[in-house]
Amino acid sequence: MTLRRGVFLSGIAVLCAWVLVPLYLIALGAVGGRDAVNSWPKSFWPAELSLSTITAFMNIAGVWTSTLYSVEAAVLCMLFSILLGVPAGYALARFAFRGAVAFRLVVLLTRAFPVAILALPLTVSFIRLGLYDTPLGVGLMHTALALPFAVLVSASLFQAIPREFEEAAWVFGCSGITAFLRVVLPLALPGIAATAIFAFVISWNEVFAATVLTVRHKTLTAYLLSVLSESPLHVQFAGGFVLIIPSVLFIFLVRRHLFAMWGIANR
Repeated sequence: MTLRRGVFLSGIAVLCAWVLVPLYLIALGAVGGRDAVNSWPKSFWPAELSLSTITAFMNIAGVWTSTLYSVEAAVLCMLFSILLGVPAGYALARFAFRGAVAFRLVVLLTRAFPVAILALPLTVSFIRLGLYDTPLGVGLMHTALALPFAVLVSASLFQAIPREFEEAAWVFGCSGITAFLRVVLPLALPGIAATAIFAFVISWNEVFAATVLTVRHKTLTAYLLSVLSESPLHVQFAGGFVLIIPSVLFIFLVRRHLFAMWGIANR
């Protein structure tokens, strides 16, 4: 029992280090300046902390505009993924129809197509539809990337909710839609929140499609790729640190739903 507990705790420590150490090094390079980035071995705490590098990065022309485009595209991706993925997942979980297994496989296989292969057809199609170089076009592309996850996770959530709950609501006079909204949806809300987080993070961090589908209205990742490629290393660290902050804050704000999904009591 002691050995099992030791292995368990060691695995947790390795996982935490795997996630937190890169984040710490990025933050160290962002607030420690040029000396902290170039020094070796790395000190746990830099000799001088300064926000001058981050301030200089934020004052680069176009950063705030690109950030706004990124937020807009990520929010659209999140909304489209939920509005399309949740009903599809509910249908897969509640209705038996021929080809359901094949449909699940097809949904999953959509992630097998590299974005690079679809870049040229998408660009041509978006130009014809007037969606090229717009946050809406980027949001739709990112929705295609996040939608398979949204559908499959939603289906798993609704399968875990007993159908008897809905039948009981029908007995008390609720319609199918009312039973879903008042009984099923609140129970599935933590998982839906996790799906929304995933969609937001996918859109916020995606760079290839955002670079191909935008010219003047670039998202922050695409803008950083073009602007910071020749910048000093500590400025690049500052850009990466700024890029990480919204995702971390967004996850922190909805952590209660995540903890409820995982069965963890949030105090």
